[in-house]
Amino acid sequence: MKYAGLYTAIVTPFRDGKVDYDAFQRLIEGQIAGGVTGIVPVGTTGESPTLSHAEHNEVIAKAIEFAGKRCQVIAGTGSNCTEEAISLTREAEKMGADGTLQVCPYYNKPSQEGLYRHFKAVAESTSLPVLLYSIPGRSGIEIAVNTVVRLAQDCPTIVAIKEAGGSVERVNQLVQALPADFSVLSGDDGLTVPFISCGAVGAVSVTSNVAPAAMVELVNAAMGGNGKLALELQKKYYPLMKGLMSLDTNPVPIKAALALRGDIGWDIRMPLAPLAEEKRETLRRLLERFNLL
Repeated sequence: MKYAGLYTAIVTPFRDGKVDYDAFQRLIEGQIAGGVTGIVPVGTTGESPTLSHAEHNEVIAKAIEFAGKRCQVIAGTGSNCTEEAISLTREAEKMGADGTLQVCPYYNKPSQEGLYRHFKAVAESTSLPVLLYSIPGRSGIEIAVNTVVRLAQDCPTIVAIKEAGGSVERVNQLVQALPADFSVLSGDDGLTVPFISCGAVGAVSVTSNVAPAAMVELVNAAMGGNGKLALELQKKYYPLMKGLMSLDTNPVPIKAALALRGDIGWDIRMPLAPLAEEKRETLRRLLERFNLL
């Protein structure tokens, strides 16, 4: 399977301390109606660090059930513990996930050799296609270009990378160094169009939680060679993308946006805190500007 198109890093809604599966199902239906290629449950935006193992597995299972093969489900099963990542990935494969998102191990700060061994061990434990996830702002380190190249050469199931380092130059380096069939996806909504112009083939989006059709249109325009439309959409939606990432730590603003719309409750798990009252009005005005309320 080739990763390409628009994927939504979907939130995990909570109510009274538990996962709200009714709301989760409605969110997934909205994503499918918006034309997304796939959803990515239990990633950063899905608050994976605060889910128990049982919840983690159940959220993935429900995502697969609710999607019903109408879009891809790329399960977030990465960890800073290799054995845990392997265990979660094997469970996701049994459930019928279409692929796995493997985040760069955080906190441990392994060497590049350690990263290589970690991802290779995970890839060898499953037949699922693997999407690497480099996000130095969260992990403290990036997956070096040479390490990605080694993994692509040595592990046939490692077929893509979600690039969230904020660097167009790094996308250029990845595209130059990797095989033509290896997919680079933007992990920064605001950089989706420039990333695609340099060879990326899609995005894993936060903004698409509230505006899936708009983000699908943007990616399709960029991928389809309609640069004029892509730039128009980039200019139009950039304030929304920026606001959803700058008002607070992700996923606080996007969950607040969905709560303001009545799609989910306001619940978020500590140590994250709900969006401050004084910022909610700013977010409300932003959503109204884009006719999202």
